[in-house]
Amino acid sequence: MSSRGSLLFLLHAHLPYVNHPEDSAFLEENWFFEAVVETYVPIISALERLAAEGIRPGVTISISPTLGAMLENEALEAKLGLYVASRLELIEKELARTQDEPALCRTVKLYQKLYGDAAKLIHKYSGDLITPLKALQHAGQIEIMITSATHAVLPLLARPEAVRAQLAAAAEDYEDRFNRKPSGFWLPECAYEPRLNSYLKLSGFNYTFTESHAVEPAAAQVPDGVYSPYRTSNGLGLFARDAASSREVWSSKTGYPGDPAYREFYRDLGYDGDYEYLRPYFGEDGIRRPLGLKYHRITGTGADLASREYYDPDAAQARVEAHASDFLARRLKQTEDFYAARGTGPLIVSCYDAELFGHWWFEGPAFLEAVIRKIRTERLPLQFVTPSEYLNSCQEPVEIAPAISSWGENGYFDPWVNESNDFIYPAVYAATDKMIETANRFRNQDLSLLSSRALNQAARETLLSQSSDWAFLIYIGSHAEYAKKRLEGHAASALKLLGEVIEKKVDEKDLAALEKQNSVFPKLDFRIFASVSKF
Repeated sequence: MSSRGSLLFLLHAHLPYVNHPEDSAFLEENWFFEAVVETYVPIISALERLAAEGIRPGVTISISPTLGAMLENEALEAKLGLYVASRLELIEKELARTQDEPALCRTVKLYQKLYGDAAKLIHKYSGDLITPLKALQHAGQIEIMITSATHAVLPLLARPEAVRAQLAAAAEDYEDRFNRKPSGFWLPECAYEPRLNSYLKLSGFNYTFTESHAVEPAAAQVPDGVYSPYRTSNGLGLFARDAASSREVWSSKTGYPGDPAYREFYRDLGYDGDYEYLRPYFGEDGIRRPLGLKYHRITGTGADLASREYYDPDAAQARVEAHASDFLARRLKQTEDFYAARGTGPLIVSCYDAELFGHWWFEGPAFLEAVIRKIRTERLPLQFVTPSEYLNSCQEPVEIAPAISSWGENGYFDPWVNESNDFIYPAVYAATDKMIETANRFRNQDLSLLSSRALNQAARETLLSQSSDWAFLIYIGSHAEYAKKRLEGHAASALKLLGEVIEKKVDEKDLAALEKQNSVFPKLDFRIFASVSKF
């Protein structure tokens, strides 16, 4: 059956750069380990499985440079191996402990397979999970995008030099990692403002994504709404997110993830189990923490955490199938309605954080695979497309002037600048201003190796200070002290290094420690922060 509509399914994969080689079990490094086991491995496995069966996934994945750096960090890979091994050890103990409780033991076996599959895939690729993603893109199965260097909310960077640096570092990082130039750019937090058009285009990007209300003010000129790509005056392609298909998957209240049969995220063995029994699996500090083994289902409205019922994998899988069918039925309804009104097929753009699939919504990877598989097996008049494919095949997009917007709470930049976190920006801007000033001062000078290393590391520290994650964590009150420490530490380190270069007193020991801990962008040149020359 010929296609009546196209689905553009985008997964934005990002984590802040967390690397603490000085600590054998640093709490925040678990963000990375959990995401690998619960999200990245299941998604990669599903994509490889589909491709092997001759079913082209056709999804788009945005991988942030900081996540890419962690996926290629040998020290973190070693820690990841220990993390997976420790969970498999605990799972063996849990199989013995729960052998007389069939309902619970079945879920333990599910985790045995999850962590076992992770161990196999990690071993298959020698710990480098970029390799299978690169292979999938090379084979035309998926498209991989990039986002800004450290996931900075670009409209909040006051200096144009800072925006250019975030884009330049990201573009270089992508080309080095994937052996080709990037075509698309994911705006961190979907945060858009008009001055970004020229920066993105000059950095070599062909298209980007905006929130739906970025194009709604131009509704009179764009009758296709969010169901068509657009372009800016300088030819940058624009895709607008479809709110309906996003809401069904995003919302834990009205969307699929809130189904009573699905796994409950907030009940974890790390808090439920006997302390002495679990003590070997906590960090050196002995503080209880999530262990990733969650045995309960959401159960239903009104049920508090203590009264959650045991998870039933078979019941959850049945709901996955039902929800995949419902998702596709809703997309077909959108398609038919649009086709009846316009006489052409719509493009439905569905964008999500990748970590929603598997980590937050345990059944998410199975849902994604079921959606892709059902289009083929049920011969539905829908097709998955990537952004570059669609732009290459569609008519010249209509030119519009998008509005300032983001997909954050209230639709603009509230989560990243508000009364709870606005105190961070003087430190970020001070480091950024000093970095620009110093880059301009030394960009044409012959420098010693030590001074060049210090300036390049100062550039890394400046970029890391600009990460959106620190402001957001402070805003939601999760790991807020860690976020504050990281932000202030990066900004202070940048200023210290810049001062030492100017005074010709670089502390090589301290510099080497920073280079080891914050080893992102190994080819970074501090001159990316220099101002554009004017003659």
